[in-house]
Amino acid sequence: MVAGKPTRATSALIVGCGVNVLDGPRREVRRVLEGGSPQWVTVTDDESELLLGNGRRIDESTATYLPPCDPTKILCIHLNYDSRRVEFRARPLETPTYFQKPLSTLNSHRGVVYRPADNRLLNYEGEVAVVIGRPMRDVAPDQVWDYIAGFAPANDVGAHDFRDTDAGSMLRVKGQDGFCPIGPGLVSGIDIRKSTLRTYINGKVVQEDPVANMTFGIDYILADLCRYITLLPGDVILTGTPANSRPMNIGDIVEVEVTGVGRLTNTIGECPAPVNKVGHLPRHSTESIARVAFGGDWWAEQDAKVAAAAAVAME
Repeated sequence: MVAGKPTRATSALIVGCGVNVLDGPRREVRRVLEGGSPQWVTVTDDESELLLGNGRRIDESTATYLPPCDPTKILCIHLNYDSRRVEFRARPLETPTYFQKPLSTLNSHRGVVYRPADNRLLNYEGEVAVVIGRPMRDVAPDQVWDYIAGFAPANDVGAHDFRDTDAGSMLRVKGQDGFCPIGPGLVSGIDIRKSTLRTYINGKVVQEDPVANMTFGIDYILADLCRYITLLPGDVILTGTPANSRPMNIGDIVEVEVTGVGRLTNTIGECPAPVNKVGHLPRHSTESIARVAFGGDWWAEQDAKVAAAAAVAME
């Protein structure tokens, strides 16, 4: 979780962009907790050390990471890879729709993502995060790249045990504490449109899709959002996940890789269930929950049932 606000000087590392974020050379900054306060650092070529502004070096393996952003909002798009739309057997999209994650969802590289003990269906969703570099309002798609500070891997974690409530806003599905890991760093100077997104569980690839396969590109998404919502420096836009989001288990190591950007690593832990049993309680087995939590696996099971019933009917 975020341990504090950056100083005005360190904020300049985020908002001091005035060039097209796609133009090289590659640049990366990370944010760590050092000496009890947040510090922006750069990375040595071999990534073994982190360099502070005063010239001191930190062993990367011992660093305590913070999210490489300080947002006023986290905005997310639904169903933005066709592979995921096809998996859900949904109609082709005409326009994007969005939801929002609370700021308390922020988590960091090497942080623990906690699943409450009364939840079971904690899904990964590997995504590309876009971090805003300067205020955006009614910006044309072809100018969007001049307003972006950089990109980072992110995981749009969701507890589908709450899929049957909150009127489709997914507030408790996607909004629980720590459900937005992002990092390790913020990268600019690469053409993100040529990157590939991958998610790993315990070293095995479970999601993979080129960023070019987004239904709505990053330029479209940001231009669409900022028509009516001012995007401010540090704000995070999550740009969608491909097919094959599935529940994680306690102890799993989940990694989200964006080629040219980096690899985010988190461990899945468990925290106690809330003591007070008020409001909507988690559910694990309704059809609407299973259909989303297990995606194509659920559909395959339904197809098998239909085929089996048809075979019996023909006997």
